Amino acid sequence: MSLRQFEYALAVAEEGSVTAAAEVLRVAQPSVSQQIRGLERDLGVELFSRTPTGLVPTVAGRAFLREAEVAVNAARRARATARAGADELVGELVVAVQMGLGARQLPGALSALRRRFPRLEITVFEEPNPTELERLARGGVIDLALMAGPCEEGLYDGHHLGDEEFVVVLPAGHPALAADRVGLRELEREPWVRFDTSSALDGVLVEVLRDNGLAPTTVARVSQTATAVRWAVHGLGVTFVPASAVPPGHEHLVRPVSPAVSQPVVAAVRPGAGPAETALLEFLRQETWYRFGQSWVAPPSATSSAPVV
Repeated sequence: MSLRQFEYALAVAEEGSVTAAAEVLRVAQPSVSQQIRGLERDLGVELFSRTPTGLVPTVAGRAFLREAEVAVNAARRARATARAGADELVGELVVAVQMGLGARQLPGALSALRRRFPRLEITVFEEPNPTELERLARGGVIDLALMAGPCEEGLYDGHHLGDEEFVVVLPAGHPALAADRVGLRELEREPWVRFDTSSALDGVLVEVLRDNGLAPTTVARVSQTATAVRWAVHGLGVTFVPASAVPPGHEHLVRPVSPAVSQPVVAAVRPGAGPAETALLEFLRQETWYRFGQSWVAPPSATSSAPVV
């Protein structure tokens, strides 16, 4: 068996057909078919079922593909590390962010990383669902992740960067803006713009409302923090987001709540991390992070803070 066969099998599973996989891989269709047949012969099992809608992984195929994905990603990281010179690194770094965390700090850290390794390709995606984030981590897809709370032991090494305070976003002219902090009970009768029920952000709000004995009306659910802020600013309802997720220009419409609500921000890095992950972790540490218990200040109007050199 070879990594090429693993890559071909993963492409077929992703695309649902040999023809589509061949187009993505930019190889001839017979080559993909031959590699898949050879892989199945070596394994002694059928990896895909042929259905009217395309190729679907079998039970054995799904188990194999999970491990194949880990192997392919490990090989990618190994190649990138091996090619790293004194100031040179090529390959791809995959960063996952639990939605709403580090929105001000991550851009500055990534910019510094790109200056350090200009040939490095960086892929960043926000994942609102913590269960999906864990699945991706177990699959070996993620090199570094920003998440709230501790990492599962042995899966990633956790590094506490700081804390993320949550704020309420209010429409212009709202009476609560006259105060430095807003008591949650003052918002009991307000309609709320919330997040998808599977989102970690909605999970925070659920706990906050339960702990304070509140059951307000939900007027809308959205999937992005920027959308929630915009809708709240335009008077659809109030919303509850991490302070760093507030887009520039809306800082005057946010207030911290009483009692204060915050979450730790943890950088989860794979054990034995390579130079790219190590450098990004260091740049993230150089960013300005809120520490629970300090006085709250409105987010700066810039999209990110400049890295400290």
